[in-house]
Amino acid sequence: MTAPDTGTGSPVRIDGPWTHRDVAANGARFHIAEVGDGPLVMFLHGFPQFWWTWRHQMTALADAGYRAVAMDLRGVGGSDRTPRGYDPANLALDITGVVRSLGEPDAALVGHDLGGYLAWTAAVMRPKLVRRLAVSSMPHPRRWRSAMLSDFSQSRAGSYVWGFQRPWLPERQLVADDAALVGKLIQEWSGPQPPDADTLDVYRRAMSIPSTAHCAVEPYRWMVRSLARPDGIQFNRRMKRPVRVPTLHLHGSLDPVMRTRSAAGSGQYVEAPYRWRLFDGLGHFPHEEDPVAFSSELINWLKDPEPDR
Repeated sequence: MTAPDTGTGSPVRIDGPWTHRDVAANGARFHIAEVGDGPLVMFLHGFPQFWWTWRHQMTALADAGYRAVAMDLRGVGGSDRTPRGYDPANLALDITGVVRSLGEPDAALVGHDLGGYLAWTAAVMRPKLVRRLAVSSMPHPRRWRSAMLSDFSQSRAGSYVWGFQRPWLPERQLVADDAALVGKLIQEWSGPQPPDADTLDVYRRAMSIPSTAHCAVEPYRWMVRSLARPDGIQFNRRMKRPVRVPTLHLHGSLDPVMRTRSAAGSGQYVEAPYRWRLFDGLGHFPHEEDPVAFSSELINWLKDPEPDR
């Protein structure tokens, strides 16, 4: 097990109105940032980012009367880099385990990209711990699997996932030249207003922490290599269980790596109020590209006692 980054001047424990701490869950230690009081809203980052991607939403949610917590997924940011445990079922148990460790009965999960995939999974596996579900830029796991295997356009758009299947080379490419590829990917996957250079530098420094690149691509390796394996088939079968909590599905119309068509069919797996929201002119990171619009949509939905379909 590789220790997380916890030292002074850490590229992960960035100062702000939030507080940082570590919590134990599911056999590992996880770094969280939290701010505000009220019902728990748990934010789950995607690739190639870490908790800080939710900085705008955290402050907005805290101002709106929520306890906003953003965690670093296993192997990323300030969380433990374990040698194993990067399949989605175990990563989802990390998330629900952190909810329990925080002393909360449940949480509204907000996930982007890989964090969205895991949020879908957690809502199926531990429905009593998930009060509401909001997912950005990621279809339901069964929809993702179907699109990647049967839709050539989606398979080509998500070609980086296939590239991750090579041993060791993806990790080396991610950290080369001070993780320049991380900045390049975020720019290319964003819409017309990508993050500035200072923001990209934050993500580049976080990816440069030893072992992070390897841990960051391991979930994608499992997602592809398990397609024909018993564990993957069993997981896919398990995801047939419907999501039974109100669900908000957010997507950027210009997302180049997860096509709108791929994400839009996910409502068939939800047996609860389901709301689809397409952000015109935004790419793969709508929560960073237009944080005010994203936060407003999220807060209005969370406060709606009867979210419609």
